Amino acid sequence: MPEAPEVEALALFLRERLTGHRVTGVDLVEGRALKTRFRPLDELVGRSVTAVQRFGKHIDVDLDGTHLALGFGRAGWATWDETATAAAEAAGGAAVIARVVFDDGILGITDAGDWLSVQLHVVDAPGDVPAVAKLGPDALDPAFSRDTLVAALGGRRKQLKALLQEQESLAGIGNAYSDEILFAAGLDPVSHAASLTDAEITRLWTALRDVLGGASRDRRGVPIAEQKAAKVAAMKVHGRTGEPCPGCGGVVEDIPGTKGGGQWCPSCQGG
Repeated sequence: MPEAPEVEALALFLRERLTGHRVTGVDLVEGRALKTRFRPLDELVGRSVTAVQRFGKHIDVDLDGTHLALGFGRAGWATWDETATAAAEAAGGAAVIARVVFDDGILGITDAGDWLSVQLHVVDAPGDVPAVAKLGPDALDPAFSRDTLVAALGGRRKQLKALLQEQESLAGIGNAYSDEILFAAGLDPVSHAASLTDAEITRLWTALRDVLGGASRDRRGVPIAEQKAAKVAAMKVHGRTGEPCPGCGGVVEDIPGTKGGGQWCPSCQGG
């Protein structure tokens, strides 16, 4: 799943590559991905890119006031073909969901999942996309403060790992970075937000900024086709079941109840 650091890197690439360039054609391969049925991708043809922004795990491409919103879901991503002579294809068996042809290349939108999770919207403003409209604060926002985190936690009796992945509470975090953030903070992923002490909230706020900020800097400039591999290689505990913990030398284990979907170090995280 692409998360905020990778999507931020993709947004930067698209901003630098596409700003000022015009759409010359579109190809919707999988019609189910387009959620604005009465606003086809054809609306984009002839329009030029004026801005590209990230909202959580979504990207908004502004084309002369008409917006193409990209939601990558569980296994979505993008390709770029500079030749503009053949359809952009995906690597690793990912299906091409749509293509947007520009005057200098082809942007391909792909999905590598067993079920379709990519969503496309053609809208007048980013907030017209329901998933974007309800996003919570973003830890990569320079204005994200400790007080912002306290408000997002809300003293709720909800497990920390689940809360970190809840987009309405904190935007842009998924399965992998929730593990990395909680490891950096030394917090038990199944403990409740309501149980956190002031010191633990401060550790969580610091970990959010450090982990996501560091990952965002590290992904900058990495070719979009290599983003997933770079993310996987940087993980300290996520996906490392049975490996030595980089903090204490103990063994990284699956988080109870996640069926192998999340990892932690019980020694470092108070298990």
